[in-house]
Amino acid sequence: MKLRIALPGMQAGAQAAGSVQPEVPLQGAAVLSHAGQYEASAEERKLVCLLADGRLLVAVGQDMNAHVLSYQARLQRMQKPFRVEHAKIDELRHLYASGNGSLVERRQEHSMMQVTAKDLLSRACAARASDIHIRVRQRATEILFRVRGDLTPVGVQTREYGERLLATLYGAMASVSDSSYKPTERQDASIADRDKLPPELHGVRIATVPTNEGTLMVLRLLYLDAGDGELCPLGFSEQQAAMLQQLKEQPIGMNIIGGPTGSGKSTTLQRILSGQIAEAEGRRHVLTIEDPVEYPIDGAVQTSVTNAGSEDERSRLFAAAISNAMRLDPDTIMVGEVRDRASAQNAVRAAMTGHQVWTTIHANSALSIADRLLDLGLAASQVADHTVVTGLISQRLVKALCPHCKLPLSAATAPLPPAVMGRLRDVVADLRRVHVTGPGCEHCAGHGSIGRTVVAEIILPDDEFFSHVRRGDKAAALAYWLRTGGRTMVEHAVEKVAAGLVDPRMAEQVLGHLNAGAALARRRLQVVEEGCDAR
Repeated sequence: MKLRIALPGMQAGAQAAGSVQPEVPLQGAAVLSHAGQYEASAEERKLVCLLADGRLLVAVGQDMNAHVLSYQARLQRMQKPFRVEHAKIDELRHLYASGNGSLVERRQEHSMMQVTAKDLLSRACAARASDIHIRVRQRATEILFRVRGDLTPVGVQTREYGERLLATLYGAMASVSDSSYKPTERQDASIADRDKLPPELHGVRIATVPTNEGTLMVLRLLYLDAGDGELCPLGFSEQQAAMLQQLKEQPIGMNIIGGPTGSGKSTTLQRILSGQIAEAEGRRHVLTIEDPVEYPIDGAVQTSVTNAGSEDERSRLFAAAISNAMRLDPDTIMVGEVRDRASAQNAVRAAMTGHQVWTTIHANSALSIADRLLDLGLAASQVADHTVVTGLISQRLVKALCPHCKLPLSAATAPLPPAVMGRLRDVVADLRRVHVTGPGCEHCAGHGSIGRTVVAEIILPDDEFFSHVRRGDKAAALAYWLRTGGRTMVEHAVEKVAAGLVDPRMAEQVLGHLNAGAALARRRLQVVEEGCDAR
């Protein structure tokens, strides 16, 4: 095939008198606009064709067509250099139809990048990372792992490498996604095909967003370590584990776990349901509704609500899935997350009609979970009813000190700031057992910490507690809970600091000042329990 191309300065579609236009052969030309990150829409492919050598072929006379201008603008936003040349429409059509000798080449490149992507996931698993951040910037691509809550740079590549990696992760490896990767749009997907994942992972959640310099992709790694249903190894105290056991054994009621993103809510939920199924020896029907399915729960029937075209559509599908679940004879329903009024309303309705319900929500404390439900539009008579909402749990994750290299407070290489020491003296009577982060050793790979441990607070509400909530008197509700034995997250963290399990500075980074709160003002901790903390 040969293509006639207008000379520079010549009007599109016109020929100079007596001149002969050069012909450029295109056999085997690599077409970039057929698929991948530079893929053109069906309408755009009728008028434009981007080649690997940088030429953008535009149909004669269509330079100002909206589809042509839109595609050129997208290439400019992606900082893809190109030079415009002209061709007939039927030549473009023929090029798309027969000029795909480069398709095999692209597939080979995708296969190579899939190996690279899987190797990146394996490296993240070896570091026990919770997330991978890939930042495609103007001149480079930065790759970072989130390990023990901190972002750690692990490599820098070219911008082109990052664009190919993102296109491969989204377009060639994701099993739940839009039809193609679009760098200029927000997109979500997941990788669930176990053949494309390291053996340690059950799946990967993908989220992308365009930035002022390029694109950010964040991969959330979902590990296979389901555990045996035990909650104490996560960091819950024996008293808290007993309270959660009490909630598991109640046949009805809605139990809600609150906390920010990355606070371990899904892991706790997985352990609770795994333990419940194991204790029932298969006699309990546990049905989950997730978006998408995150962790495997052996013995549960896990269902996914995915690929909604909009937030309204997602809300409708999620609410419909909860409503449908009540007709499937469940004993326990797990709703992955309550994010809107429809899902919250249907979860409450399930709890009101004789089902046990477990779910998560974004909330700052156990008490503020009720506020979030009211904010979503639920009636106070539903939210503040102890026969419907039976458990309010809030948690965070704090780094756990390495037992092999942690240092006593008195032997710290650098003293704690005076303000931190003052707050520590306010809440810990005996500072001799307080430890801080050490220099790192072979046991903790030089980090000074061995993972993260839960700090939590749990409210088992009764009618008096909720009577304060119905009146809008949060202070009275909090005071009543504390009088009846409630313990805040800050107090749980202080116990771990006093036991030498957590660096006080790390605790304050997550929870704020350790001497804050009415509970700590009225009781000074002297004895702490160690037996149930994460190792």
